[in-house]
Amino acid sequence: MEEIQSQSDNYRSSSSSASSPASRVPSSNFFYLRKPGSLRQPISFEDSPEWEDTDVEVRVEEGGDSINAATTPASPSLSKLNSGSLPSPPLPEGAAVARKIAGASVVWKDLTVTIKGKRRYSDKVVKSSNGYALPGTMTVIMGPAKSGKSTLLRAIAGRLPHSARMYGEVFVNGAKSEMPYGSYGFVERETTLIGSLTVREYLYYSALLQLPGFFCQRKNVVEDAIHAMSLSDYANKLIGGHCYMKGLPCGERRRVRIARELVMRPHVLFIDEPLYHLDSVSALLMMVTLKKLASTGCTLLFTINQSSTEVFGLFDRICLLSNGNTLFFGETLACLQHFSNAGFPCPIMQSPSDHFLRAINTDFDRIIAMCKSWQDDHGDFSSVNMDTAVAIRTLEATYQSSADAAAVETMILRLTEKEGPFLKSKGKASSATRVAVLTWRSLLIMSREWKYYWLRLILCMILTLCVGTVFSGLGHSLSSVVTRVAAIFVFVSFNSLLNIAGVPALMKEIKTYASEESNMHSGALVFLLGQLLSSIPFLFLISISSSLVFYFLVGLRDEFSLLMYFVLNFFMCLLVNEGLMLVVASIWKDVYWSILTLISIHVVMMLSAGYFRIRNALPGPVWTYPISYVAFHTYSIKGLLENEYLGTSFPVGQVRTISGYQALQSAYDISSKSNSKWGNLLVLFLMAIGYRLLLFVLLYLRVKKNTFIHKLFKCDHDTNNPR
Repeated sequence: MEEIQSQSDNYRSSSSSASSPASRVPSSNFFYLRKPGSLRQPISFEDSPEWEDTDVEVRVEEGGDSINAATTPASPSLSKLNSGSLPSPPLPEGAAVARKIAGASVVWKDLTVTIKGKRRYSDKVVKSSNGYALPGTMTVIMGPAKSGKSTLLRAIAGRLPHSARMYGEVFVNGAKSEMPYGSYGFVERETTLIGSLTVREYLYYSALLQLPGFFCQRKNVVEDAIHAMSLSDYANKLIGGHCYMKGLPCGERRRVRIARELVMRPHVLFIDEPLYHLDSVSALLMMVTLKKLASTGCTLLFTINQSSTEVFGLFDRICLLSNGNTLFFGETLACLQHFSNAGFPCPIMQSPSDHFLRAINTDFDRIIAMCKSWQDDHGDFSSVNMDTAVAIRTLEATYQSSADAAAVETMILRLTEKEGPFLKSKGKASSATRVAVLTWRSLLIMSREWKYYWLRLILCMILTLCVGTVFSGLGHSLSSVVTRVAAIFVFVSFNSLLNIAGVPALMKEIKTYASEESNMHSGALVFLLGQLLSSIPFLFLISISSSLVFYFLVGLRDEFSLLMYFVLNFFMCLLVNEGLMLVVASIWKDVYWSILTLISIHVVMMLSAGYFRIRNALPGPVWTYPISYVAFHTYSIKGLLENEYLGTSFPVGQVRTISGYQALQSAYDISSKSNSKWGNLLVLFLMAIGYRLLLFVLLYLRVKKNTFIHKLFKCDHDTNNPR
C-alpha cells in the first residue's frame, strides 16, 4: 500500500504540473469545467464543489408499463454538466419525436462471464459487475480494448455466444426474466446493410419482417424511425450508392442500423460501439440523436471506447471497465471526482475519456517503456510514470470502499425489491408474410444489383456465343456425333463454372440472413423459400436465353418439345448449381475460400461426368462410386444427349442403319429407354431440393445449437443463483 500511495502521489504531482498555467497555456476558447458565472476561465476539477450521493426515487405507475425514475440531486450533479459546465449541442429543429416510448429499468447484479480460452491469464472476461440503466437515460460501458465491454453488454441483453457461461442476475423492471421479442433491440457493431435499397425501403421491408398488422401502420412506424434518427434527408437515397453516386456516409449507415431496431419501438435499446469508425462530427451527431431518442423514454445502454469532451457531456451514467473489473459506476462527473479522490485528477486541457483510458489502459506502459529517454519540444513524453497495473488496483480499491459503490448497491435493492410490469411481446409477422416479403425484396435487389444475375447472364451469353460459333455447322451425319457430344459437355460444364461468379452476391444474402436471424427477424425456412422463389425467374431467364442461342447455332433437332426439354434441363442444372453454391458459401462464410472450393468441386465433377472417359470404364471405388453419381453434370449431359439422339437413326452404307443409341455407345454412356431423359430430369430436381434441404439443416442446426446452449446455461445460472 505504501508503494501504491507513493506512486499515486507521484502521479498527482505530475498531473498537477502538467495542468498548471506555468507549464501549459490554455486557449481562451477551450474550457474543461466551468463554474457558473465564470464561463471563460478554465479551472481544474479539484476546484469544483464536492459531490454527494444522488437520491433516486423509483415509483411504479399504476396502469403503466414501465418504471419511472425521478432523480433528485442533493448537490451539483450531472445537470450542471449540461447547464453550465459542458454545453450540450442543440437538437435539430423539427426533429422532435412526438411519440413517447415506455422504457424499462435494467439491473445487473454480481454479473460474471467466463469464456474458455478467451484470455491467457483468466477465463473471466467480466468479474462481479453491478449496475443499472433507467428509462430516459443513456448508460455507457467504457473501457480500453479487450476490457469486456461488449461481453457485458451481450450478457445483459441475453445474447452471449454458446462458448460463454454467465453467473449473476439480470432484472428487467425488478423481475428476473428474459426480455421478450420486440421489447428490446440490439445493434451489432457490424451489421450487413443492403446497398441496393433506399433507406426508406430498407426500413420498410424490415418492418414488414418484424411487425404484424396492416401496411399503413408499418409505414407510420418507419417514418417515426426515420425522424427519430434524423434520416429524413437520406430517406430516398440508396444505401450503397449507384454508378457514380456515392452511398451513405459511415455515420448515416450506423443510424440506419439503429433505425432498423426502432421500428419495433423497443423499451430497451442495446448498441455495441455506436461511434465505431466515426469521425468527431459524425460521433457528436450520433450521440445528439441518441440523446434525443432517450428523451422519449427509451432506455439506452451501449459500449464506447473513447469520446470527445462534448460527447462525454451527453452521458448520464458510466460503467468503467478494465480487464473485466468494474472501476466505477455512476454519474459521469462523479467519475471525475472518483479519479481525483484516487490520486488521478484530470488535467485541464484533456478529455475525460482520454484521461480515463490513459490511466487504465495497459498498452500505455509499452509506449512509455519505448520512449523513456525521448524528449519532444513540449517536454518529457513519459512524465506520467504511474504503472497502469497500480493505477487499476488503486481505482478499484477506492471504488469498492467509496460511497458511489454503496449508492449503486442501494439503488439496485430499490429497483429489485418490487416487481414492475412485465414486458410483453409485440407479436411477429406470420411465416407466409415473411416469405412473401423476402421474395419481393430479393427480386428488387436482384433487378437493381447488376453483379447479382445480370453479370452472370452476360457471361453465359458470351460463352454460349463462343461455343455455338465454334461448333456451328455440324450437320446430322454419323461423323458429327462425337463433336456434338463435346459441344453439349462444354456448354453445360463451362456455364455451370461461370455461374460461380454469383458467389459474392449469395454471400451477401447469407450475411443479411445471419444479421436478421440474430434479432429473430427471419428464419432458416423463410430465408430458404424466399431465396428459392426469387432466384427462379432470373435463373430461367439465363437458361432460356443461353439455350436458344446454343440450340440454333449448333443445329440440334428442330422440334419444339425437344427445345423445351433442353431449356428445362439446363434450368434444373443451374438450380442445382445455385444450391451447391449456397451450401459451400454457408459453410465457409468467406468469398475466396468458397470460390476456390466450388472450382475444385466442379473440376472433379467434370472429370467424372463421362465425357473424358465413359462412366462404366471409370475406376470403381472413388470415381464411379460416389463421384460420378453425385456430379450433376452427368445427369444433365446424359439427359440432353438422350433428348437429341434417342429415336433417331444414321445410315451406314447403302442399306444398313444404326440407332442413335448405338451411335453414342462409343462416345457416351446413355440409356436405351425412351423415357430415361425424364428420369435424369427428376434426378436433377431431387438434387436441387436436396442441396437446399442440406442448407436448411446447416442453418437450422446453427440456430438450434445456440438456443440449446443458451437454455442449458440459463438452467445452470438459475441453479447457482436461487432467488
